[in-house]
Amino acid sequence: MNAIHTHLTVCAAEAARVARGVTADQLAQPSVCAEWTVRELVNHLVLYSSHGLERRALREQLPEATVERDFTTDTDWAERYAAQLDRALAAWEKPDVWEGDVDTGHSVMPAREIASLIVMELALHGWDLARSTGGHLTLPGATATFLRAVVEEHAELYRRYEGYAAPVDVPESASDFERALAVSGRDPRA
Repeated sequence: MNAIHTHLTVCAAEAARVARGVTADQLAQPSVCAEWTVRELVNHLVLYSSHGLERRALREQLPEATVERDFTTDTDWAERYAAQLDRALAAWEKPDVWEGDVDTGHSVMPAREIASLIVMELALHGWDLARSTGGHLTLPGATATFLRAVVEEHAELYRRYEGYAAPVDVPESASDFERALAVSGRDPRA
């Protein structure tokens, strides 16, 4: 396995753990993501970080029915999410998946870059979900360092499309994970 797959696996395990802690009554509550409820955040996270991750490996587009689905209508949605993450990670275990480009339907990007962006998706939106529901998400040093590099590389583009807010100031002692959150416009101290 390569390092990006390792980071995907770490972030997927954390996102699945956080998802398992979400209760049904929290789904209608507002999330820390402006204009999204916890349900909308969950649906975004499940769609792009598990179904999207698998489809990118298979070089397939997401079916419209999957894009429009409310995953939280299944009472066991968190377990289904964890199982889908496992399938997606298994799809990325094949060495040839890392070769060439992936057509996302909006752009064509190298497979490694797509996987890196999904590390970011899992970590940042996993953190958003944890913060929205009273949980926490942590990352080990190497994964946090990788995440920070990906966030810093793509921050201005994401800000241009309003995917990130303005950066947040953090103290010099901030960890790489806290710095990644701050660069993406998330306040790690909130």
